[in-house]
Amino acid sequence: MLNDIYSRRILELAADIPLQGTLSDAHASAKAHSKLCGSTVTVHLKLDGDVVSAFAHEVKACALGQASSSVMGRHVIGSTAEELRALRESMHRMLKEGGVPPSGKWADLAFLEAARGLKARHASILLTFDAVVDALAKAQQAAKEQAVTNSDD
Repeated sequence: MLNDIYSRRILELAADIPLQGTLSDAHASAKAHSKLCGSTVTVHLKLDGDVVSAFAHEVKACALGQASSSVMGRHVIGSTAEELRALRESMHRMLKEGGVPPSGKWADLAFLEAARGLKARHASILLTFDAVVDALAKAQQAAKEQAVTNSDD
């Protein structure tokens, strides 16, 4: 069973997480933390309209959390807020409700399906998605507030 969960591809993804670090000019940042395992993911992003134009993250997680963050780092730039919110819901359904894994550019996330039976690992896997959705909400709220301020001028 552990060989299925910690497959070669999961370990490759965990060992190669792109876009690590911070963005000094991020439109928003958000942190997600799992009390169960102690994993933490902090994301920083910029938006161009509704599309992620820049991204960085700080990942302190187990191999499964690192793998999901690795996939996020590979494909988040150019993704829309709507796509990323739907992706979080898809991952939640895959792990907790037996849903189908994401496809297309997110197909590598299917390797995490093997962790469905390890409920203690779900939080770590989902951290990157929760942090991204939280940062998107913060960035979009800040943009709305800025638009109101600009219209008052």
